[in-house]
Amino acid sequence: MQKQYIRTYLNNKFLAYITAAAFLLCAALLGISIGTVSVSPITIIKVIAAELLPFISLENTDTMHSNIIMNIRLPRVLLAGLVGASLAIAGAAFQGLLRNPLADPYTIGVSSGASLGAVLTLFLGLSIPFAGMFTLPLFSILFSFLTIFAVLLFARNIERSMKVETIILTGIIFSSFLGALISLMIALTGEELRQIIGWLLGSVSMRGWAYIKIIIPFFGIGAILLLVNSKELNAMSFGEEKAQHIGVDVQKRKMMILIAGSILTGAAVAVSGTIGFVGLVIPHLTRLLWGPDHRHLLPLSILMGAGFLIIADLVSRTIIAPTELPIGVITAIIGAPAFAFILMKRRTERSG
Repeated sequence: MQKQYIRTYLNNKFLAYITAAAFLLCAALLGISIGTVSVSPITIIKVIAAELLPFISLENTDTMHSNIIMNIRLPRVLLAGLVGASLAIAGAAFQGLLRNPLADPYTIGVSSGASLGAVLTLFLGLSIPFAGMFTLPLFSILFSFLTIFAVLLFARNIERSMKVETIILTGIIFSSFLGALISLMIALTGEELRQIIGWLLGSVSMRGWAYIKIIIPFFGIGAILLLVNSKELNAMSFGEEKAQHIGVDVQKRKMMILIAGSILTGAAVAVSGTIGFVGLVIPHLTRLLWGPDHRHLLPLSILMGAGFLIIADLVSRTIIAPTELPIGVITAIIGAPAFAFILMKRRTERSG
């Protein structure tokens, strides 16, 4: 009986990964295929395969299609996927750590810090000589790190044990303060206003391969740190005291999870601007479909988050073509009702 249960569990999880991977693959093919010029999935696979395997010939492939795939749509789809994956796994980790399905990567103020760095760069026209176009993402990442360390330092000074409630309240305080600074700079801005607001709404348009190179190392470091702490996240999701009783070094693991989530969020905001609700909706949906075990929830959130943001980006550039909407608008339209649903569900559960 026990062997049968284990076999069923493994089969279900295998099916979950197959489903999530298929969703991501379909989203990527749609994202590359659909546009002003349509490209068939077979052509997409052939062009990408030829890029990876030089012995594959592209003699019968239109050069224009090849350029569209490799220079415009593929980097855009990859960047959207990496940003979505980063926000989703960070959201899943924060929700487990804070034991609150309403938590997301922005709860502790990291997004506001990264946004402040970007707006400050645009407002003051800052430029690092050797960085050039990388000045904006570099300042965003720098400010995201400064914000998380400030939040943790402030929370530790208030309460040495750094309880969840203290971190959340500290994050809200910092988010409000940094948001006020951003609003002040926008109010004082002249012709750069449109550029700043456009960046804050979020987009992966015209970023190219350079921005993928920026986010990949941060995504790798942050995701690995969270994945190796998945068992500890399972323990801490039942409460810090219980986790401590079974041998988890709560303070050390909490710090690692917070830093990893902040790296992921900061890098995502740096390359794409502020894109909300991905870290809230995707982990919650993944948890409803396949359970709360973080050993599977985290990697499945990566796949689902990547696929979701690719689809959101596709909708943003096609729904009122040729005009393009910021992705943040699409994710907010989807995420706000989902947020309200989760909130009402929690209230019903508590009253019941």
